[in-house]
Amino acid sequence: MSILESFNIGSNALRAHGLRLDIHAKNVANIDTPNYVRKIPVLNATEDISFHGLMNTMKNDVFGVGTLSYLQGGVTFSGVVEDPTIGEKIYRPGHPDADENGYIRASNVNPMVDMADAIMAQRAYEANLALVNITKSMALKAIEIGR
Repeated sequence: MSILESFNIGSNALRAHGLRLDIHAKNVANIDTPNYVRKIPVLNATEDISFHGLMNTMKNDVFGVGTLSYLQGGVTFSGVVEDPTIGEKIYRPGHPDADENGYIRASNVNPMVDMADAIMAQRAYEANLALVNITKSMALKAIEIGR
């Protein structure tokens, strides 16, 4: 794997986990917003790293050539899905969002879940930032050696 590919993997992961953190922050900010539906970020691996995918790669490359093929890692942000759980019905007859019976639907955001997910996203972001910094220091050392 080249240094530029390491930068690419790190920058894609920084973008994906940054978007993930933004989505969780929006969820927490809308805890008290009526009819708000919690958003869930979807991340996917850039390669098929499942057991089946790895065995197919090995079948095609290792047994034919004798070495494990190059697998590029990484993560991509695939979009957002809405949480299917339904928020609690609250009786507020004068509210503009109330239905014909005077009920509004409360937000389905669970602050504990979103805060935990936000902490995981922050840690993943920090880990990928460390990856980019280590790659940068390796590139600088390679330039020093080349002088």
